[in-house]
Amino acid sequence: MRHAPIDAAIFRAHRDALRAMLPAGSVVVVHAADVLPTNGDGTLRLVPAADLFHLTGIEQEESVLVLAPDAVDPAAREMLFIRQPSESLAIWEGRKLLKDEAASVSGVKKVRWLADLPAALHALLCESEQVFLNANEHERASLDVEPRDTRFARQLIARYPLHRFERLAPLMRSLRAVKGPAEIELIRRAIDITGAGLRRVLAMLAPGVMEHEIEAELLAEFTRRRARMAYEPIVASGKNACVLHYVENDAECRNGELVLIDVGASYANYASDLTRTYPVNGRFTPRQRAVYDAVLRVLRASTARLRPGITPRDWKRAAQLDMNDELVKLGLLTQDDVAKDSADDPACKKYFMHGLGHSLGLGVHDLAPVNGPFEPGWVVTVEPGIYIPDEGLGVRLENDLLVTADGCVDLCAHVPIEADEIEHLMRRHA
Repeated sequence: MRHAPIDAAIFRAHRDALRAMLPAGSVVVVHAADVLPTNGDGTLRLVPAADLFHLTGIEQEESVLVLAPDAVDPAAREMLFIRQPSESLAIWEGRKLLKDEAASVSGVKKVRWLADLPAALHALLCESEQVFLNANEHERASLDVEPRDTRFARQLIARYPLHRFERLAPLMRSLRAVKGPAEIELIRRAIDITGAGLRRVLAMLAPGVMEHEIEAELLAEFTRRRARMAYEPIVASGKNACVLHYVENDAECRNGELVLIDVGASYANYASDLTRTYPVNGRFTPRQRAVYDAVLRVLRASTARLRPGITPRDWKRAAQLDMNDELVKLGLLTQDDVAKDSADDPACKKYFMHGLGHSLGLGVHDLAPVNGPFEPGWVVTVEPGIYIPDEGLGVRLENDLLVTADGCVDLCAHVPIEADEIEHLMRRHA
């Protein structure tokens, strides 16, 4: 655990909210994520399973949460199973949680060793009506690799074929979309760390700097502040900014170009997601400034439009109409092009072809109902862009917004985004 301790009350509240959604006689089982292999005998650093962390704050491999609110034995209504520490584990992998430590982190009073799980679960299934099992049902997920939750579900269904099994994912999607005050503060901290990294970039950016040197500055600032990269950062100069998922980060930033930086710190597993586009030499050309300001106007209009009740689809469509107008002013679209615009075939798609934003939280693309509507407590990104490959020019700007009862709050308002402010900061550092 790199981050500061988190009050276990947040995890107790999440479990209480889940329990309130369960029908009588339910059992819920949630697993930790797998430790993923690389080459040979190598492995990646564990990325904590978001659902398990949301419910317990536990970040240790092979951990399992079992909820059975109606269990006959009160002690079995909420149990956490963890690996039993041993001398060998301590030597090869490091120190593992003791029972009292896991209880302190999670707020779960009954902590047991993982070896006890089969017998404990069998006893619960003998007295329960249905079992809620988890699966990765994210709409953007790649399901080529079978996760631990799915393997467990297959084994349990084969062992207890006459039981009724239900999907936990729809319940977690609804719960995780709305962030509580403690979660919002963790996201704010991740944003502050990202903002500090971007200010560090403004102090060193100049012609001849390499994209990977910018990435190194960001990583240094994040690490110093007990954070990690929330995702593979995009540092794309010149024409590279027209590749939406560019991650090579190995080109030279040249005089007269823009560099697009899409990056976010993850603090306590809560992600931020910001994009800024800077002039490499500290000054926007008139054309670059015109494109930049057009993107910023769409971002500002979309921010003002975000409120409870609007759906993500309608929010995006309004931004597309704004973008159509901006592209006409830039000479990239004609009025005839705009006259052919439709929701299925927007006129702007040649230059603005991606979504407007996504839910943010335990993961850069957090779970939320696919088409909303937005509710107070959602945290979403807003990220319009214009990409002109023929001009070697790409601009994207992205902030993180908190939906409130009467609109939204821009959580990134303190991170410089106005072109004049960016030029001023770069002149001062130069």
